[in-house]
Amino acid sequence: MAKKIHVVPHFHWDREWYFTTSRSKVYLMKDLGDVLETLENDPEFKYFMLDAQGSLLDDYIKWRPEDENRIKRLVQAHRLIIGPWYTQSDLMLISAESIVRNMYYGMKTCLKYGPYMNVGYVPDSFGMSGNMPQIYNQFGIKDTLFWRGVTNDMVKHTDYKWRGHDGSEVFVTQIPYGYYIGGNIPEDEEDAKKFWQNECLKKAGTGATDNIYFPNGFDQAPIRKNLVDLVKKQQEADPENAYVISCIEDYIKDVKKAHPELEEVEGELILGKHSRVHKSIFSSRSDLKALNTKLQNYVANVLEPLLTMSYSLGNEYPHGPMETIWKLFFENAAHDSIGSCISDTANEDVYMRYKQIRDIAEALVELHTRLISTSVKNNADMTITMFNTLPTKRNDVVIAKLYLPGTTFALKDAHGNNVDYTIIESRDLTDYVLSQTIKLNPSKQFYVPEKVIEATVAISAHNLPAMGYEQYTLDFTCSSNKVLEDTNDIENEYYSIHLEDDGTLTITDKRNGHVYKNQAILEENGDGGDSFNYSPAHQDLITYSKDHLVESHANKSDIYASLKAVYKMPIPCDLEERALGQRSLELPITMTVALRKGSPVIDFKVHVDNVGKSHRLCIVFDAQLISKVNFADEQFGVIQRENVHTKEMALYNEALEKSKTAKETVNNAVPLNFQQSQTAWQEPPISIEPTQSFVSLSDETRGIALIPQGVREYEVIDNHSIRLTLFRTYSFMGKENLIYRPGRASGERIIETKDAELQKSLDFTFGFMTFDGDFNDANIANLAKAYNTPIIAREYAEFLNGRLIFSQMEVEGDKSNTYSLFTTENNLVVSAIKKAEDKNAYIIRLYNGKFHQDISDQLVFSKRIKKAYYTNLKEEYEGHIEADDHTLSIKPLSHCKFVTIYVELD
Repeated sequence: MAKKIHVVPHFHWDREWYFTTSRSKVYLMKDLGDVLETLENDPEFKYFMLDAQGSLLDDYIKWRPEDENRIKRLVQAHRLIIGPWYTQSDLMLISAESIVRNMYYGMKTCLKYGPYMNVGYVPDSFGMSGNMPQIYNQFGIKDTLFWRGVTNDMVKHTDYKWRGHDGSEVFVTQIPYGYYIGGNIPEDEEDAKKFWQNECLKKAGTGATDNIYFPNGFDQAPIRKNLVDLVKKQQEADPENAYVISCIEDYIKDVKKAHPELEEVEGELILGKHSRVHKSIFSSRSDLKALNTKLQNYVANVLEPLLTMSYSLGNEYPHGPMETIWKLFFENAAHDSIGSCISDTANEDVYMRYKQIRDIAEALVELHTRLISTSVKNNADMTITMFNTLPTKRNDVVIAKLYLPGTTFALKDAHGNNVDYTIIESRDLTDYVLSQTIKLNPSKQFYVPEKVIEATVAISAHNLPAMGYEQYTLDFTCSSNKVLEDTNDIENEYYSIHLEDDGTLTITDKRNGHVYKNQAILEENGDGGDSFNYSPAHQDLITYSKDHLVESHANKSDIYASLKAVYKMPIPCDLEERALGQRSLELPITMTVALRKGSPVIDFKVHVDNVGKSHRLCIVFDAQLISKVNFADEQFGVIQRENVHTKEMALYNEALEKSKTAKETVNNAVPLNFQQSQTAWQEPPISIEPTQSFVSLSDETRGIALIPQGVREYEVIDNHSIRLTLFRTYSFMGKENLIYRPGRASGERIIETKDAELQKSLDFTFGFMTFDGDFNDANIANLAKAYNTPIIAREYAEFLNGRLIFSQMEVEGDKSNTYSLFTTENNLVVSAIKKAEDKNAYIIRLYNGKFHQDISDQLVFSKRIKKAYYTNLKEEYEGHIEADDHTLSIKPLSHCKFVTIYVELD
């Protein structure tokens, strides 16, 4: 049967990899310049695809603004194919909001030049999140093209349907041999004949229908200027088939015209049979992964809602800085960058972008909490304003670092009631703080304390207004300080925790009396992997924290209690020593466990002074129940995973048996895949998994959950324990013959990554909880959201003006000492609260955090609703919403569904 071969010219432009972003940008000037010239001079060179990355246009125009009109002409003529993304993100590691904003700003950037390609083109993401079809649909995208994650055991053809976890569908074209398969067309006639036969008709045509997608391009590749002639020659050599220079959209149109009977795949696509998905890349450069987690939570959960609150109170919403923050995120979300499978020098750039995000975000929070705090009508000498950026009232013990008068005082809430607090630690900074004060009006007299301490304080906040604030004052006539006292065990309303002599924790759940023994065991083992994959050492040696406790201390107050345990674990210094069974180093680890009054989540902090090389540190919690499945969240929803991928492991083992007779094996155990094959596996289907904010094991009566705030990677072992990765280290970008990734190296095997050994101090935080009932009863998704949304305590006194917080002119406050913008019933989970991009309105995004249980919600606003409707992810009208003067009723959402709401208020 005759075929139509769509030769699609493109380049895949990694922003950084073994090279830096700066080097990439310099070469972009040359290569994109050549693309423009070629398209302008050769009308038969119909198309060139710009890797779906709008950021490349920003980068190019910044240095070559004179070419803007050239680009516009080619885009509007549909010859230079751009968008819809801003950068080529990995879709497993980054947050839902990062994915959504990436495409939003990508489309926005592209529309400055002309129409964008309305296809979810993702040629190199290491797997596909199961909610991407819904996200695509919400952007008006019905088609996607990708490479990795699907096997020939799932579908026989390369065109098929993909159904997301919520039921949304997209049409898929898969490039089973990569985006680069047609990148090197030979010019010699005989070589060209073999190439087109093998690479195009045989490989790319495997599983194709009447149309074959044949991409011409590869990483950082120049345009093949004579491609038109090469295609014409092939057409002459093979008149039975049709060869055309094409684009993705034309290819998809032609496939759909034939109305093929499409197979279907469902959910997340993470199998590495034909192409590696690098499962466990989730923990590469664990220090940077932890920064990503922290900052994604801070920006989406704290910063944007706070700016929205500030806007509702009359302050300007800073769209420009927010766009800068998100674009820095997008640069780091590029699949190699967020994967950290890049050189040390490129990772330095990643860190600097996170640092810029952190600095801008924290400064915006500081400014806007100050603007609100000082606008409150209050004559107190000193105030502490508590900001709650969740749309539900909250009771919580807030941990904050503050400058406080070194004297007795009570905290008073807005109603004059005492607020308990505990000073956890402090130091005297009187001279420093008071010397920083700048008096813009030297004539004005204001309160100056005799002594100032810098203190870490636990504040017991009660009934903080939903999506609002409450201002506390300091009263120097009495005290509400709850002093810490030494203790043996720590407890609150939910738990009692005892540190055993062997260094393990015994956690008693006071609600049901269940005693969880042998908890929080640290596990150290070798990492024989590289920047792409964790892999066990070929000759491993495992060390546990049990029996290596050297010191402990605990204290408590009425509102806060903490327990500190210090371990010194004997470990090998490197893989060579590990193979000899020797342990010459001591790994010092301090684990702090804390309980806050009224909190169902136990706080954990693990501090490590890392001295080992090529190793991994995990922490293990035992659910003390048996379950073959676990719950975790993906972008916009909860999914259930098998603890072991039973079907896939059976297929892998079947292929393994066939490979044992092959000449090339590693330890006579695993197949080598130097060449891609339809039968052998590039990677075994291991069960090291990513999560967005939690993982849980449970049965119908009780369960446990972990809320990682650093590396978000876990594995369920023996169907009853969760092993959470804290960090792992390695010494090369790429290595060969890994146990978990046989065969060739991924990346560059000669590039050392000394910084990835993380020879420094490391801190990781996470929450742990137990619960009664089944998973849905426990409201884990909502609790994880709250846990990752800290209440902000902003102090203010005139003596702090100056270098500490910058000087500003004093204002006469006129606003109430409490405020709430809106509240929900806390049924759905909040994903975003922000100002609309182009209108004076609010955007609120919510999703269903239950597992196959329909959920609705109600939003009640403090101001009258002027206009409200559902929108798509472009913030365009999507449908009517039930509303009265102050209340919106959200339609029930089914499994993994999300909605976006547009609201204008009087």
